[in-house]
Amino acid sequence: MSTAGHRFFEWLYKYGTLVTILLLIAVFGAATDNFLSGSNIVTILRSISIVTIIAIGLTVSLAVGGFDLSVGSTASLANAIVISMFVWYGQMTGVGIAVALLFCLVVGLVNAFLVINFKIQDMLMTLATMFVFQGVALTYSRGATISENMILPSGDFATGDIPDAFGKLGQVPWIILIMLLAVLTVHLFLTYTKHGRYLYMIGGNPEAAKLSGIAVGKYRLVAYLISALFAGIGGIVLGARVMNAEVNAGGPYLMDAVAAAFIGFSVLGAGKPNAFGTFAGAVLIGILSNGLIMLSVPYYAMDIVKGSVLAVALAITYYKRRH
Repeated sequence: MSTAGHRFFEWLYKYGTLVTILLLIAVFGAATDNFLSGSNIVTILRSISIVTIIAIGLTVSLAVGGFDLSVGSTASLANAIVISMFVWYGQMTGVGIAVALLFCLVVGLVNAFLVINFKIQDMLMTLATMFVFQGVALTYSRGATISENMILPSGDFATGDIPDAFGKLGQVPWIILIMLLAVLTVHLFLTYTKHGRYLYMIGGNPEAAKLSGIAVGKYRLVAYLISALFAGIGGIVLGARVMNAEVNAGGPYLMDAVAAAFIGFSVLGAGKPNAFGTFAGAVLIGILSNGLIMLSVPYYAMDIVKGSVLAVALAITYYKRRH
């Protein structure tokens, strides 16, 4: 590659995602009447809130060289548990959220135990646990949507109500603020604390990190706990947004979360998982989806676009790593 070509690629790697976002905004803004309206911008931010929260947790697992594919199933489990706490057991908002997050931390512990102790590749092990936790969520919900006044197996109607305070978490502006708080928290943690730097060191070279005195196993455990925690928060916010728990509700968010996290590798030339990049990746996917919908592109073609964007992001990222 010539010097000029190399410089262009470096520039593209560093700013390509942000330039693409600006180009998409310009194209969709010119092609549609309401794309640039304030209400539509809020709609885009609301639409990416849940996937961003889930992707932020995935980003932390990627930072240690892992890959938590169970985040979608974890979100489904949290969604089912938190809604059932209200509908089946009549619990208050705080109790329902706490119980759901506790179960998600157990999921993180299971993932970390299997990955660390059996030394199986993270992606393969979490692929297995993805199906396990998905099955747990299905079994817990008995394969039915959990909602107010649902018919229970006994034939009676559920008497519990979903608290109004909980429902507000899924509404604007709270759902957007929760997303931004998640991004900011993980950005500060990974960038400005020694623990975040240790995670990156482990992801870069676990053997060297171990020789440096870093407790690799402990930090990988922390990474999977954080990943499961944010997946759980995503599932809880999803429940607050739709006010029910559908079967495998978190599953569809996995692909978007993976795409957002990997697109984020190249944002501003980071070359590694990072919270700001993941947010930019989610924004890119959200703008694409929203703009294509406004242009009346069929919904079943969306995955083609998302998959293509992810393929390009992976190609650029791994090409960069090898050159």
